[in-house]
Amino acid sequence: MRNFGKTNMRIKRVGFGGIPIQRITQEDTNKVVDELVKQGVNFIDTARGYTISEEYIGNALEGRRDKFYIATKSMSRNYEDMKKDIDISLNNLKTDYIDLYQIHNLKSEEYDTIFDDNKAYKALLDAKKQGKIKNIGITSHSLETIKKAVEDGKFATIQFPYNIVEDQADEVFRKAHEKGIGTITMKPLAGGAIDDGALAIKYILSKEYIDVAIPGMNTVEQVIENVSVINDTVLTQMDNEKIEKIRKELSGNFCRRCEYCMPCPNNVNIPQNFLLEGYYTRYNLKEWALERYESLGTAKASECIECGICEEKCPYNLPIREMLKNVYDKLENK
Repeated sequence: MRNFGKTNMRIKRVGFGGIPIQRITQEDTNKVVDELVKQGVNFIDTARGYTISEEYIGNALEGRRDKFYIATKSMSRNYEDMKKDIDISLNNLKTDYIDLYQIHNLKSEEYDTIFDDNKAYKALLDAKKQGKIKNIGITSHSLETIKKAVEDGKFATIQFPYNIVEDQADEVFRKAHEKGIGTITMKPLAGGAIDDGALAIKYILSKEYIDVAIPGMNTVEQVIENVSVINDTVLTQMDNEKIEKIRKELSGNFCRRCEYCMPCPNNVNIPQNFLLEGYYTRYNLKEWALERYESLGTAKASECIECGICEEKCPYNLPIREMLKNVYDKLENK
């Protein structure tokens, strides 16, 4: 257990990510939450955008709300929509307060406007005054956004992808921890690309400046495996050798979402395309991923004109054009 930044929460360093329960039943969700209680996991992260995730969790927590800190999040950007989403979350989760409410997946170009009077941050401040939420956080896949959030100190927590092959936020997490901002790592298994879950979690927990990893879990077995390393976070020589092997295996075809490839001259949202393909392929959230892929409109992979400018800018030398063709084949040209 550790103090979660400057919040009043004291949490276990392995939390529960609520994305994958979209593909299981309420009964199975109840079993997973039973195991969370048994293992002492007390931090749950979900989102308005995860279809029935909030509702399943809310039902599973009836009668034991006091055993968990609940975090959720919304993609809403204006005042009224965020206010509405907070109330929906409270209803779904069957609670009269939420411990951490986060602005979900904020992009760098949105950051400077989110604090205006008619925007989402004010709705969160008002909800906090009313006791509906306890803390305000932010999640993003943009490193620039998270850097800004740490610098201005308006958020109690930050959440960003971090794992064996995505460590670009290392310095930002260090600074956040020093300033008393809670640090949450999403995608600890790189969206399912890393097979060795125990090692992936151990790698993250070996970083003292990271408060909690939130692997997505939809089985009792996954909960047991992910919590198993919590008291053994010192990496051995064998661990480090395995880590280097994983990095080499994934280095040629894995997007770290650093966004150096952006902007695309034809407005393709390159990192988002790869993210949704990962949800479709590795998380097996096919319908959910396809729905979000369609919402990209002219930013879809099919709009790529193969100019190659993105590949010139990619620091990891990824074959982006070929990878976008793969996205198109998987999500559009089925």
